[in-house]
Amino acid sequence: MKFAERMGRLTTAASFDMLARGRALEAQGRSIVHLGIGEPDFDTPGHIRRAADAAIAAGYTHYGPPAGLPEFRKLIADSWHARRGIACGPANVVVTPGAKPILFFTMLATLEAGDEVLIPSPAFPTYASVAHFLGARVVPVPLVAERGFDIDLAALRERITPRSRMLVLNSPHNPTGGVLPRATLQAIAELALRHDLLVMSDEIYAGMVYEGESPSIATFPGMAERTVVVDGFSKTYAMTGWRLGFGIMPEPLARHLAALMNNSNSCTATFVQKAGEAALTGPQDEVQAMVAEFRARRAVVVEGLNAIPGVCCQPPAGAFYAFPRIAANGLRSVELADRLLEESGVVMLPGTGFGDEGEGHLRLSYANSRENLRQGLGRLQEFLTALPRA
Repeated sequence: MKFAERMGRLTTAASFDMLARGRALEAQGRSIVHLGIGEPDFDTPGHIRRAADAAIAAGYTHYGPPAGLPEFRKLIADSWHARRGIACGPANVVVTPGAKPILFFTMLATLEAGDEVLIPSPAFPTYASVAHFLGARVVPVPLVAERGFDIDLAALRERITPRSRMLVLNSPHNPTGGVLPRATLQAIAELALRHDLLVMSDEIYAGMVYEGESPSIATFPGMAERTVVVDGFSKTYAMTGWRLGFGIMPEPLARHLAALMNNSNSCTATFVQKAGEAALTGPQDEVQAMVAEFRARRAVVVEGLNAIPGVCCQPPAGAFYAFPRIAANGLRSVELADRLLEESGVVMLPGTGFGDEGEGHLRLSYANSRENLRQGLGRLQEFLTALPRA
């Protein structure tokens, strides 16, 4: 069978590859500590599950509008307006099965071959994968670890060219846990307006912030008209398997994304959307408890990592990831992650799975129990201590 050349430009997520390798070792009887996959280890809150059951019983098992149920889109718009304070209506909202279709469809609807996409790096790998798939050119912009993985604004200014079409933001950030400060977003907004950039702002972790705030660039003057906010229910409500995401965007672009939904997925499962309604309107105590637990785990991870000789970890301000720099006697991050799994039974992800700028780092997900986190950190320390000295 002959495949299109563009298929060779797609990459797969290292997190799922490492998860599969860890599961295979467990099947052989090995003890594995999973600190790789970016998935809350909590159950979906009960009232959300019950809402899905009730929706199925009420007949929400048929097609819905490609852009989402009107009442759900209005609820999302009202919630966004209440939280961020900018005008937003149902016509600005598109609901999709997970947040990734918003990423994919936005790039598909706006990028031509040869357009440049500015992506702060290291970064969630899907951004670059989809851009490459569409024939666009990815321009990485370094993040500064010493400033909490803030964007290097000088580098961003230097890398904007007449071919620059889109800037991707992700705050709180995967893989570093960094949160972009308001002053940085203000400077980026000014650049976007000056250079006519479309901004795709991935805010899927906005409900998980431990220090300060996580502002949205869409709230700055003139930016709602050129920003696509990517969000969803997977992380905040522990609904990864439900596949429920949404985008907030200018109405003309929303119409194009609805057409892409029509021609691909038809619609998002209607009973899942009713569960999403319950998530937004129901009690938030389980969400608050989950975030409090992640905050406690963050303390365990940051303290534990920085106590290991040769390891330096900036405290993540959001999400549930740490991105420590690890001096491992010359081992590159891929080899370090491989050996850590095979020899010590700990799944962490190589920093270069998120771009070349991730070399020297591993990504650790603290979506696991404190007991398992301490066990994994202990194994990491033992592994690094046993390495031959240079």
